[in-house]
Amino acid sequence: MHNFSVEHVLSILKTNIKGLSQKEAKERLKIYGLNEIEEKEESKLKIFLRQFTSPFIIILMVAGLLAIFFGDLKDGLVVYGLLLINGFIGFYQEIKALASVKALKSLTLPTVRVLRDGKEVEINIKELVPGDIVLLFEGDVVPADIRLIESVGLMVDEAILTGESIPVEKNAGVILNQDAPVHERINILFKGTTIVRGKAIGVVFAIGENTELGKIAKRMQEKPPESPLTKALGDFGKKWIFALILILTFLVIIGILQGREAKSLVFFAIAQLISAVPEGLPIVVTIALVVGAIRLSKEKVLVKHLPAVETLGSATYICSDKTGTITVGKLRVEDYVPYDKEKLYLAAALCNDAEIYDGKEKGDPLEISLLYWLEKEGVDWNYLRNKYEKIWEHPFDTKLRLMAVVVKSDVGIELYIKGALESLSTMCESACPEEVFKNHDKLAEEGLRVLAFGYAKLDKVPESIKDVKINLVGLVGFLDPPKEGVKESVEMAKNAGIRVIMITGDNLLTAKAIAKMVGIFSDGNIAIEGKDLEKYSDEELYRYLKNITVVARATPEDKYRIVKVLQSNKEIVAVTGDGVNDVPALRVADLGVAMGSGSQAAKDAAKMIITDNNLSIIVNAVKSGRLITKNISKVIRYLLSTNLFELTYNSLAILMGLPLPLYATQILWINLVTDGVQDKAYPFTKYEGDPMKEKPKRPEKAFTGKEQFINIAYNGLIMGLSHFFLFKYLLNIYSYEVALTISFISAVISQWSVGIQEIGEKPFFKNPIEYIKLNPYIYLGIFIGAILQIIAISLIPHYFHAVKLTMSELPYIFIIPFITFIMIELRKWISYLKSAK
Repeated sequence: MHNFSVEHVLSILKTNIKGLSQKEAKERLKIYGLNEIEEKEESKLKIFLRQFTSPFIIILMVAGLLAIFFGDLKDGLVVYGLLLINGFIGFYQEIKALASVKALKSLTLPTVRVLRDGKEVEINIKELVPGDIVLLFEGDVVPADIRLIESVGLMVDEAILTGESIPVEKNAGVILNQDAPVHERINILFKGTTIVRGKAIGVVFAIGENTELGKIAKRMQEKPPESPLTKALGDFGKKWIFALILILTFLVIIGILQGREAKSLVFFAIAQLISAVPEGLPIVVTIALVVGAIRLSKEKVLVKHLPAVETLGSATYICSDKTGTITVGKLRVEDYVPYDKEKLYLAAALCNDAEIYDGKEKGDPLEISLLYWLEKEGVDWNYLRNKYEKIWEHPFDTKLRLMAVVVKSDVGIELYIKGALESLSTMCESACPEEVFKNHDKLAEEGLRVLAFGYAKLDKVPESIKDVKINLVGLVGFLDPPKEGVKESVEMAKNAGIRVIMITGDNLLTAKAIAKMVGIFSDGNIAIEGKDLEKYSDEELYRYLKNITVVARATPEDKYRIVKVLQSNKEIVAVTGDGVNDVPALRVADLGVAMGSGSQAAKDAAKMIITDNNLSIIVNAVKSGRLITKNISKVIRYLLSTNLFELTYNSLAILMGLPLPLYATQILWINLVTDGVQDKAYPFTKYEGDPMKEKPKRPEKAFTGKEQFINIAYNGLIMGLSHFFLFKYLLNIYSYEVALTISFISAVISQWSVGIQEIGEKPFFKNPIEYIKLNPYIYLGIFIGAILQIIAISLIPHYFHAVKLTMSELPYIFIIPFITFIMIELRKWISYLKSAK
């Protein structure tokens, strides 16, 4: 409707300036429905069932069922109990997220003034229909998308929709091009925006989901992506489980062909499967994420979705909002050029409707910043307002882009005026000096919004502002300044391999200037306007995004597209935002981070909320994320190393025709006294070195990458092969019962050795004391496990096919644990010396 005249719009909507009749309004309400944004709710049952679809969960369900089938009711019930608890936690988190769309409803006032049958009436905003004539005043929230019919000094805060930090001037009289972007549609009022100044009459042309706000709400219904952590563990789970089933099926077939008892082989396979599936991993990951979330809460970061904690550590891009995140979100006078300082102060105080009383602010943010500037300059603006009596005013004029007042003073009648230099320069008594334009351009190039101020001595009150001739008294430049610590944080992010892109609704000059101040934009970088993104295909855009650091005049669709393009190229994207305009990008980002002072819709769409709106908080939180990534990677390496050991050990014995070196009950017990008490301590491990000097690692590489699997294979095969040869030797000198008991105890201690070695990446003997300090809880876990193992061997050995060992037999239980510890230490020294070079 922005490209049609008012008369044409009224004709299209079949209405008139007196408004609809009550009868017609009721008919239209039946046709168009309520002015609200509907939400599509997924059934709670479907949400609950979805919690049990990951590969790990499915294999545990199968393993639990088989355990019950073979009479191991206790293990089966424990497995299902843990699964249910995990499911209910996930279910609760998703139910909370359903508030996203509902939050948009709270953005508008419950009632609105309209003309019905030519009379002014107040109705519920839900009952607004296309064609309604709406009356709006200062402080009102716009209830629908409206084409302006009349406007007087109208200024609208559209930050929630466009990200523009400065109120926008609106003008009913203009007709725009059809392709004018949202932020340029100055003859339109958008649902959810706020009237800062002036008044207006307009006609409703879009309601509910057909508004710009409604279109954004539809994007909120798009399913957010799985976290990188969830994806990586899911992919790994499928591959690991497939390999396990294949190997164990093969071993059972070989065993049956060798004449072994089928029942004992199947029971062994189930025990091995339960042991080899790291069922403790989801619990350990949850503990790691909870510990990270608690740490982050102390740094003013509230975590809504636990996997988001790890996502921070993996992020390769941060797409940041400007206003309120990088900048203070509040205008201040940054610089000024006085030609008559006294008159400039008077103009700033008198040609100003803002007020500040008892710390409370009222009025245009730009005018409020003028009052703070005057106070800083030592000017009592309140005194000046009382001294100079206002006798005439020309309210802010969106066409002329100026405001003026006439006051009585000791010298007579004086006029003070402020506005755009283009407007005031045409009112000068003589030609505006070239120096003024140079000063104006210099301020503008610094990213400042520039206002000119003028003065005139009058004989009488003017009939029209156009009759007045003035003298310029000064220029003032306004800036929404960067927050403290942001520049250092941007530098830290760069060193950590994270690219920062500032995406804002502000103009290009301002955005570029701010980006330069905080180090986001530098030589070689590109600053671009949102409308120019359309020129590039997704492939071309991704190439450009490697150098683009500023996107100005960005729409919600632009931000959304940037996120999707980066994700399609396997980048992990964190997005910050506070307005409804940020919701689509927050929703689809790998990590949506909302500002605590932002809209409820943004907070509901995000996975993380920052109570102190500051980019530096996010960058600092990356440290916690990277520590969590490291600790999860370590626990995966530990668990899979010990699982591979058991699998290798038993497989070799079966293939070589030897008796089983570990019974099914022993395998389950080993799982309890090693993994069961040790892995839960890994989330409390401290970081070695500086996490912000490392490049981000994709979760799949950190958790299940080539280097990870080489280390797992090394650990597992060292233990598996050495135990096999020891077991084979023991069978020649001792009875099977003694060899089995030594094998059983040695396996437990060997896994403790691996547990200690995998705490840190640096060698143990480089600095043993510092190494032990990395995580004292690991040793507590080993102590508990040792007590349990001693009780099992001493008091109930027959339950574990074990016998009491003599003093001559005991040394054998320490040979392989020692070899394992030394061989892993050797591997770590090689890796350490290699990286040091």
